[in-house]
Amino acid sequence: MLDRRGGIAILSIVLLSAGIGSRLKKPYPKCLVQLSNGKSIMQHQLEGLLRYIDIDNIYVVVGYKKEMIMEAFPELFYIYNNTFETTNTSKSLLKALKKLKGNDVIWINGDVVFEYQVIERVVSFPHSCVAVNTLPVGEEEVKYRVGENGLISQISKEVANALGEAVGINKVLSRDLPMLVEKLKQCNDMDYFEKALEMAVEEGIEFYPLEVTDLICKEVDFEEDLKSVNEMLL
Repeated sequence: MLDRRGGIAILSIVLLSAGIGSRLKKPYPKCLVQLSNGKSIMQHQLEGLLRYIDIDNIYVVVGYKKEMIMEAFPELFYIYNNTFETTNTSKSLLKALKKLKGNDVIWINGDVVFEYQVIERVVSFPHSCVAVNTLPVGEEEVKYRVGENGLISQISKEVANALGEAVGINKVLSRDLPMLVEKLKQCNDMDYFEKALEMAVEEGIEFYPLEVTDLICKEVDFEEDLKSVNEMLL
């Protein structure tokens, strides 16, 4: 069980854990994959988050085999994406944000393994932001570019001449939330949430790139990603 404790920030956390995770071929949700430190990805995430955020402000979007997640962490608040088989992260995030009004929100992909200092950096950053690195990227990574003003201008898997990877941890300030929700509504069912980010940027919402290259922060999509993360954690 996780201890309930006060955090230093008044904001909400959304963990996107509804997906099937078909590329890892596990018979359970990807967030329950065990790491070399003996914890599941979700347990590792929560221990980092609870340094800064009260557990009552953490919401988990579930879908695929939701009961397994809910039984493992019964103390959390859950939002069910009942269309998880036919929708993508844009619609999971939309379901959560429609319930969260008035707070800043950090949302995190359910397969991201990170050092707790990443959360400290995102929490303390004063703007809407996208956590990024400047490492070489492949076809599957979500990539980004910035404009002349230094703000995020493009973010998707198709970005050419990318500066690096958007690692799946993002923050939106409460003042920017209505625009992001509107753009998520406009997304197609199978769009990733990054599509809504790009559309919000086109409308003038400012998302800053927040560097985390110096810290452990990696999405686990394939077995080689899991192996890499486990080596980092040893």
